[in-house]
Amino acid sequence: MKYRKLGQNGVKVSEISLGSWLTYGNYVEKDKAIKTIHKAYDLGINSFDTANVYAQGEAEKVVGEALKDFDRDSYVLATKVFW
Repeated sequence: MKYRKLGQNGVKVSEISLGSWLTYGNYVEKDKAIKTIHKAYDLGINSFDTANVYAQGEAEKVVGEALKDFDRDSYVLATKVFW
């Protein structure tokens, strides 16, 4: 995995981010979504994206449940409010 530095504080962010739009909490079963997030993390992806409007908040819950298994300092989580 290739990484880029975020700002001047040295946070390394994977060039690939895994998003959850229209999938987690809706079309993809929770167990499969969690396995996907874990696999992405194992492959070096440390950037994850979600929003409170994805599946009416369910995507955030699934992403949060999956990421609780990892040290908080080991990934970057982006979320958005409304549009």
